[in-house]
Amino acid sequence: MSPLEHDDPEEDVCRHFRQIGKQGSQEEHRERCQALFKAGEQKFGTDEQSFVTILGNRGAEHLKKVFDAYMKLSGYEMEESISRETSGGLRDLLLAVVKCARSVPAYFAETLYYSMKGAGTDDNTLIRVMVSRSEVDMLDIRAAFRRMFACSLHSMIKGDTGGDYRKALLLLCGGDHA
Repeated sequence: MSPLEHDDPEEDVCRHFRQIGKQGSQEEHRERCQALFKAGEQKFGTDEQSFVTILGNRGAEHLKKVFDAYMKLSGYEMEESISRETSGGLRDLLLAVVKCARSVPAYFAETLYYSMKGAGTDDNTLIRVMVSRSEVDMLDIRAAFRRMFACSLHSMIKGDTGGDYRKALLLLCGGDHA
């Protein structure tokens, strides 16, 4: 396993989703949806292992269909149920899985936004994402960033950093257009 895999569990999760081949049938989507509902909203307490097993062992396309079926069955988005039914690190991990399944570029756009939002900058996160995604899907991340936050990633980096650090990040970003 490379050092990046140890340092970037979010990327490991996203890579896992891209590698899983079988997407499943309609019946499998319904079964997973019902299992999640029974493990969370329909149960006193939460069967966290069911959430981990289902969300951790299915591909993104399959999970998107499960999320749609779950919404129809429960009336809740998957993120809402996870937020209500879990806490701490497990909640954060499961929410990251759902976000990656829905859209990897949107997940990283949000991660970048919150690394720079407010007072101070989370330099470790900003550097990790910019370096690891610069040659993978930065154009898609930039487009998602602009769509989600009504400003460009380039302009936010420019306003939040300085000096050679800013220059290097802007080179990794690749431009001000989406």
